[in-house]
Amino acid sequence: MLSVAVPASLAAGGCFAVAGVLQQWAAAARPDDEALSPRLLGRLARDRRWLCGIGLAVLAYGFQSLALAFGPLSLVQPLIVAELVFAVPLSARLYRMRLGRREWLGTLAVAGGLALALASARPRGGRPEAAGWASWLLVLGATGALVVLALAVGRALSGPWRASATALAAGAVMGTQSVLLAATVDRLRHGLLAALAAWQTYALVVASVGGLLLIQSAFQQGPLAASVPVIDATEPVVAVTVGTLLFEETVSTGWPVSAVTVAGLVGVAVGVVALDTSRLIAALHGRGAGPGVTPRRPGA
Repeated sequence: MLSVAVPASLAAGGCFAVAGVLQQWAAAARPDDEALSPRLLGRLARDRRWLCGIGLAVLAYGFQSLALAFGPLSLVQPLIVAELVFAVPLSARLYRMRLGRREWLGTLAVAGGLALALASARPRGGRPEAAGWASWLLVLGATGALVVLALAVGRALSGPWRASATALAAGAVMGTQSVLLAATVDRLRHGLLAALAAWQTYALVVASVGGLLLIQSAFQQGPLAASVPVIDATEPVVAVTVGTLLFEETVSTGWPVSAVTVAGLVGVAVGVVALDTSRLIAALHGRGAGPGVTPRRPGA
C-alpha cells in the first residue's frame, strides 16, 4: 500500500534529519581530543539534545520499518534519502546562516543522485544462508581496510574534509551492519537460540556501537553537510554491494539501467565535493560548537 509506505518513508526521512541536526549540535560542542574515543559517547549520553536526537532516530527506524512492511526497499530507501533535503537547511538555520546556490545544488545532487542510483539498480532477493566463511572474511576484511584507510586519510585533513573521511568510515561500517542485521534476522526465523548461537549476532552489536562512535565523531569534527551526505551515500552502496556478493541478491543491469545508476553515483560524488569545498560549509565548521557556545577555529 503506497498510501502508507510513502508517508512513512518521508516521516522517517524527516525524523532522521532532525535527529542528525540535534546529534551534530551536541557532538560539535565536545573537544577535539574526544573524537573516535568511547569517552565521546559517554559525554554525549549526558546531553539532552543528543538523547533527543537518539530518540528521534529510534522513531525514524520505526517509520522505516512501517514503510518496508507496505512497500519495496527500492521505493522506501530513495524516499528516506529526502532526509538530506531537510537536514542541511535545518543545520544552516540553526546557526542562522542562509544556504547559497552551491549548497542547495550540492545537497540536491547527493539526494537526487542517490535516489536515482537506488531506484535504477532496484536491489532485490537474496539468501542470507548462502554466505560462507570465506566470503564473510573477505567482506569484513575489505570493510576493515576501508575504515582504516579512511581514518588514516582523515588524520591528514582538516575542516569538512576530515569530517567527510570519518563519515566514509562510518557509512562503510553501517552498511556492513545492515548486512549483519539481515543475517541475524534470518537466524531468528529458526528461533532465538539459533540467533544467539550465530557469530553474526555479536558482530552486529560490535558494528552498531562502532558505527555510532564513528558517526558521532564525524558530527564532532565538522558541519552536518560534510558528514550526513557521505554517510547516506556510503551506507546503501556498501549494503547493496555486500548483499550482492554474500547473499546472491540481484540488481538491475544492462543499458540504460547501468548508465543511469552510474550517473546517479557521479551526481553523489559531485554533490559531496561541492559541499566540502563550500566556503559557507567551512564557516559552519567555524560555528560548529553550536549556538551560545564559543565556536572552534575554522580548520581546527
